[in-house]
Amino acid sequence: MKWEPDVPRWRQVYEQLRERILDGTYPPGGRLPSVVDVCAEFGISQVTARKALKELRLEGMAQWQPGIGTFVTELPQPPSP
Repeated sequence: MKWEPDVPRWRQVYEQLRERILDGTYPPGGRLPSVVDVCAEFGISQVTARKALKELRLEGMAQWQPGIGTFVTELPQPPSP
């Protein structure tokens, strides 16, 4: 991954993971990569990986289950016209 110098790395990783959720790579109910796996894929520290995953949880896109992992939540459907 090519890093943008003016954007924090956690933010860039968060955006990559968010895009994968939105495009269905990680479907609702599916497990997100672990902190260790995120570190290995992006070459970042655990602190940075945790921050990216935490932001997904704060946005409501993911839910952490202690001892099990982080999972994609059901995304709200847009209203029908």
